Amino acid sequence: MTNPLSKFSEPLFALLRIVAGFLFACHGAQKLFGILGGERAAEPLIVFAGVIEFGGGLLLVIGLLTTVAAFLASGEMAFAYFISHAPAGFFPILNRGDAAILYCFIFLYIAFAGGGPWSVDVLMGRKASPQ
Repeated sequence: MTNPLSKFSEPLFALLRIVAGFLFACHGAQKLFGILGGERAAEPLIVFAGVIEFGGGLLLVIGLLTTVAAFLASGEMAFAYFISHAPAGFFPILNRGDAAILYCFIFLYIAFAGGGPWSVDVLMGRKASPQ
C-alpha cells in the first residue's frame, strides 16, 4: 500500500530543516547579539553555544554542510540538556528540557538524512543524502 502523502516528503523535509534551523539560529542570535528578547552572553561556554546555534542554524536553513552542522547542533543540544536541564529533575516536561531534546533528535535525524534535494549541498554537487 502506497502512502498518498509520500509525494510531499521532500518539500516537508526541507521545511523541517529550514524551520528548525531558523529557530535554532534565533536562539543563537539571542545569546550573541542580545536580540529577540535575549541577553548578550558573557560566559564563554554560552557564547560558544551561541556560535553553534547561530552559525549552525543558518547553515541548516540553506542546507550547506548540512550533515556536519546538524551533527554539531545535535551534540550541543544533548550537552545543554545534561548540563542545564537534567539536574533539575528526571522528566523533560518538568525540567524544561523538552525543546533541547526535540532539537537534539531532529538534528540527529538531519545529520543522517543529509540536506535533502532542496539544499545548497545538492546544488554544489554533493549527494542529497548519505549512501
